[in-house]
Amino acid sequence: MVKCSDDYIYMGLTNNLERRIKEHNFGLNDNSYTSKRRPVNLIFHQEFMQFVQAEYFEKKLKKWSKKKKLALANGDFDLLPILAECRNKSHSKNKSD
Repeated sequence: MVKCSDDYIYMGLTNNLERRIKEHNFGLNDNSYTSKRRPVNLIFHQEFMQFVQAEYFEKKLKKWSKKKKLALANGDFDLLPILAECRNKSHSKNKSD
């Protein structure tokens, strides 16, 4: 997980973290999402033994809010359940009887 210069949080998978960060920051692909958002700074990474595990984790985190991603990156693990709660007025636990 990297934080871009425009504060966007970008997530991806790689088998060589150092190389991938360099690729993002040197803008080797002008069509990539991060090429216009450089520099990027690594804020979180997790290693996995199997690609399928990493892919599952990435897909799960991509659905998280920015606040929840930053809580994970900052090690604020106690905030994760709070940030995961549904706050929609239509949610059953938020309706008054």
